[in-house]
Amino acid sequence: MRLYQNLLEDFKEMYLGYAALAIIASSCLGSVAAMMVLMKGNSLLNMGELFIIVAVCMGYNTTVLAQLKPKTVFNSLILSIGVSLLFIIINLF
Repeated sequence: MRLYQNLLEDFKEMYLGYAALAIIASSCLGSVAAMMVLMKGNSLLNMGELFIIVAVCMGYNTTVLAQLKPKTVFNSLILSIGVSLLFIIINLF
């Protein structure tokens, strides 16, 4: 919990810079996850996975553009990165 608090305070300090960098990072990681899903095929399950990845990554972009509180933006960034990494790991095997 202490790591989370330290990262959140740092994020709040340099909000504009970190938010811009995180948009790039989230979008790139999401596109890698989407590529991994589409390399497996185009079944209904794959399209569901693709929908989840796109929705979560766009959700982070929306929180930044809507200028929500830094804590909300930070939490959505963690969710976006976590979901993208999860689907990358799932589709590796």
